[in-house]
Amino acid sequence: MSEPLVSIIIPCFNAAPWIGATLESALAQTWPHREIIVVDDGSTDGSLPIACNFKNGRLQVIAQSNAGAAAARNAGLRVAQGEFIQFLDADDLLAPDKISNQLARIRSMDPDTLASSAWARFGRDPSEAVFTSEANHKDLSGVEYLQINFEKRTMMHPAAWLAPRALLDGAGPWDESLSLNDDGEYFARAALAASQIVHCADARSYYRSNLSGSLSGRKDPRALQSLYRSVELTVEHLLKYDASPRSRAAAAYAWKCTAFELYPGAPALAQAAESACRQLGGSNRPFPGSGRFQFAAKFLGWRLARQLFP
Repeated sequence: MSEPLVSIIIPCFNAAPWIGATLESALAQTWPHREIIVVDDGSTDGSLPIACNFKNGRLQVIAQSNAGAAAARNAGLRVAQGEFIQFLDADDLLAPDKISNQLARIRSMDPDTLASSAWARFGRDPSEAVFTSEANHKDLSGVEYLQINFEKRTMMHPAAWLAPRALLDGAGPWDESLSLNDDGEYFARAALAASQIVHCADARSYYRSNLSGSLSGRKDPRALQSLYRSVELTVEHLLKYDASPRSRAAAAYAWKCTAFELYPGAPALAQAAESACRQLGGSNRPFPGSGRFQFAAKFLGWRLARQLFP
């Protein structure tokens, strides 16, 4: 069996403090057959020259006007030559053997097999990362993965996946109209298109979180609209594949949690999310939120409690 090429696609926007470490982790991969594609999305903070300092026969840098992370990933896909795709955000890291460990498991499997990995959050130092098992850290079908994702409010950051290029081509490009949760919507399509998802516990990726100004923390109207639309699309994807009682209940809870996230920043969207929840039969699962929120919601209603305990 020939050794497949892996394309590591790194969208970058104003990541100067972290892009160097990210590129070092990509270059340090023990899988030898790889190319690294950095797509600078109109950075203004020096990220581009830092990335260019790493250019070599395995690493190329593409510069484009700012168009968003989804557009940057699509630009990377257009030039990628690999049989497998590894997405890596410009502030995240891969363990050196991450790709090797995933390929060791899935290369002999069905060509539409999608691989996940263990992952953990960290702030400044990856040694802070604590790896814990989550409900979706096991072999699953795409439908099961999305059911758990909605039921347990889990996530899988982009670097955790290793995907066959043909699978991603079949699932379609990143939705460039989305900003917040564009990765959740994209990998929902990939998961449902996969013949199976295999979890590689010995493969590790690191998700840098709690950064000031990060996209995931945005609450502006455009970001909240994107959150609503991404949930709407993801629910549609799941129910198209499986409209069982479990999937409908999981989707209803996803809408309930989305209403919580949207309020009070986007009250009309929160109301629409509640309506979508009811249309699927409603959900008795509790809203997310702190213990103080849960206590206050019993007496004051969830909206007032949300404002008191954001």
